[in-house]
Amino acid sequence: MKKKSVLERISQVSAFLSKYIGLIIIFLSVIAFFKPSGFAWATRYTSWFLGVAMFGMGLTIRGKDVQVVFTRPKEVLVGCIAQYTIMPLAAWLLASAMNLPADLALGVILVGCCPGGTASNVITYIAGGDVALSVGMTTVSTLIAPLMTPALVYLLGGAWVEVSFLAMVSSVVKVVLVPVLLGIVLHSLFSSFIQKISGILPLISVVSIVMIIAGIVANNAEKILSCGALVLLVVILHNGIGLLLGLGAGKLLGSSSEKETAIAIEVAMQNSGLAVSLAAANFAANPLATLPGAIFSVWHNISGSVFASLRRRKVSGLQGRTAEKAEG
Repeated sequence: MKKKSVLERISQVSAFLSKYIGLIIIFLSVIAFFKPSGFAWATRYTSWFLGVAMFGMGLTIRGKDVQVVFTRPKEVLVGCIAQYTIMPLAAWLLASAMNLPADLALGVILVGCCPGGTASNVITYIAGGDVALSVGMTTVSTLIAPLMTPALVYLLGGAWVEVSFLAMVSSVVKVVLVPVLLGIVLHSLFSSFIQKISGILPLISVVSIVMIIAGIVANNAEKILSCGALVLLVVILHNGIGLLLGLGAGKLLGSSSEKETAIAIEVAMQNSGLAVSLAAANFAANPLATLPGAIFSVWHNISGSVFASLRRRKVSGLQGRTAEKAEG
């Protein structure tokens, strides 16, 4: 039997951690809750951790991932429109209807106004969805985030707190656009090397996101006790609305089940790490604004995994029936 190389072993660990990131976040969050001193330091480096995660995402973007924007423009366009309408409006409606305090309302709206998260690509793969489409939508929504996210937060969050549009643009450019573009450039220059280490790249994002969330939990342990249940309820509703309406958007297009799955997951799974980073960098006077993003990071991986399991069964069933008809 051929002995596995160190790179292959790390790649296996990376794949395992990516698949079970939701459980890992829960496990370390529990530790951070009861032993905050071990993770409290991480919040000082939230922007750096997110920048590293975005850099890792950029390194995974290939030319064919960008090409999908031109080969499937309808689905990519609908996915991005749904991303920046369904989730921001759902966040605003939930914050208003549930009369959330300003800090929490702002945090929920920040989550809703962020682009799709990289975890959506992994969940789409597990669900048997169209991974190329998922990556294309994530790429486009991320690249336009420096304009869309600050604009939407300014419009929707301004009812609760004062929002500086230019400061937010600057934050998103620094922690999202620059690292992603740098990763894309390095991939194009050293594609053969990047391809060799591609299996370990998800590990970069996993570690970064886990440390962001653990740091937030460690620094907000007491506040989680007082309002964690309320935030979790809002997060569950917000995420559920994204999945249902995202799936509906795919059905209205008349897309295949694989594309419907990709669109639904993309819409519902936000870059909540960005929401946490923006809250910490731009709204220091509203410390609880980081909490919805932290809890969303945990929940959307759990709900996404359950949704993926259900969709995979449906996709497999449809493929089986199609094969039977072809044979018949």
